[in-house]
Amino acid sequence: MTQALIVPFEPRHGADWARLNLGWLAEGGFAVEAKDRKVVDDPQGAIIDAGGRIFMVERDGQVVGCCALMAMADSGYEVAKMCVTPAARGLGLGRVLLQACEDAARAAGAPRLYLETSSTLAPAGALYRSFGFVDLPPTPSPYVRADVFMEKRL
Repeated sequence: MTQALIVPFEPRHGADWARLNLGWLAEGGFAVEAKDRKVVDDPQGAIIDAGGRIFMVERDGQVVGCCALMAMADSGYEVAKMCVTPAARGLGLGRVLLQACEDAARAAGAPRLYLETSSTLAPAGALYRSFGFVDLPPTPSPYVRADVFMEKRL
């Protein structure tokens, strides 16, 4: 396997960030909701300037994945907008992205990682559970598609 690089988001990644996120939403049959539009259109302002991080995966000169850490009020981070292109799936890149998120959150002293997903995204749910995330009771969400709520205490 060609080595994949996890790199921090830079302005040059803007088009890839949008392509990846709009792609997984379309693939899943999901509507682009208001919060999606905000973070897809302005990742710098909506995520990074608000205290979060975005990681991009580059492989063979192409951006093939991404994931965001969005700062939460309790000093934790929400894992959001994780995606790996269909052609790059099965290479362990989702796990590498989650590890980058966990490492960054731990370095920042965060107490937990949190995420919301859809039960229709079964492979994602399985990945999160295998990485130590546990299911939480339902909570209000800005996403209509979110019906699975998880956290990993750090």
